[in-house]
Amino acid sequence: MSAVDIVTFGEALAMFLAMEPGDLITADQYLRGLAGAESQFAIGMARLGFRTGWVSRLGNDSFAPFIRSVLLREGVDLTCVQTDLHHPTGFQFKSRPLHGEVPVVESFRKGSAASRLSVEDFDPAYFRGARHLHVTGIAPALSPSAMHFTQHAMDFMRLSGKGISFDPNLREPLWPSQEVMIKQINPLACKADYLLLSLAEGRLLTGLHAPEDITARYLQFGVKHVVVKLGHQGAYFSSHDGQDGYVCAGAPPADSITTGEGEGFAAGVISALLEQRPLEAAIARGNWIGTLAMHAAGDMTGLPTRQQLERHESEIW
Repeated sequence: MSAVDIVTFGEALAMFLAMEPGDLITADQYLRGLAGAESQFAIGMARLGFRTGWVSRLGNDSFAPFIRSVLLREGVDLTCVQTDLHHPTGFQFKSRPLHGEVPVVESFRKGSAASRLSVEDFDPAYFRGARHLHVTGIAPALSPSAMHFTQHAMDFMRLSGKGISFDPNLREPLWPSQEVMIKQINPLACKADYLLLSLAEGRLLTGLHAPEDITARYLQFGVKHVVVKLGHQGAYFSSHDGQDGYVCAGAPPADSITTGEGEGFAAGVISALLEQRPLEAAIARGNWIGTLAMHAAGDMTGLPTRQQLERHESEIW
């Protein structure tokens, strides 16, 4: 088993993207693709040249080999992906939006194979071999056993002296209530070295309004670096060593809103940090990749390759 640079875990779904703009009710033709925040992040990191491992469970159905083939083609390591003979792979339908509208997504994931992820699926040697763990708030929302896996993985990597990043990626429909979501997400956020969250997420999770106050709250609870995403305005960051500031997006707004920009942002930031770039430069890379993803129709089509990244950074530095 070869070591990976970074490991992540969560649920991948087969996604059916409507080929024509408009409501899902009127859509007749769909393009099959891959969805899932963690798998998209893994693809983003792999395209940038990092050895990336994704941990999950897939069903014994036709969606599973499709998902495996996409991830393997992208260079993602699937050593710790299990086949569940009794629970299905999740899937979703996604509309193609118009004029800046948010796409409609209908997911079918209740009782999925990935929701059965448990501590029994945790391979300590695999995780110990990684330099960094990236976690989102989606996986722990899938089930109590997935929550236990998340807590165990973060605690294990923290005790092993490895880096941890956390993106709340709030999905309220997956939680029993907003109150439960806030109560369970915040302790996970405080286990991270790097917390990446949107301004709306920060306001909901802390009850505070300004980015400066949100970052201060998490720094107080032990997070080393907090980045608050501000959409087209860029991001604000604050660190335990006193560094803080705003990093402009440096890109025009997208004509339409898609999903995937959060995973692109995270891949940009974490890839730069693993290269020992300053946090400000990492955020600038995250802003650029997030914008590329936002302009793309599919969740992963806008994620750049290492060659594209180097060409971009050679132009701006």
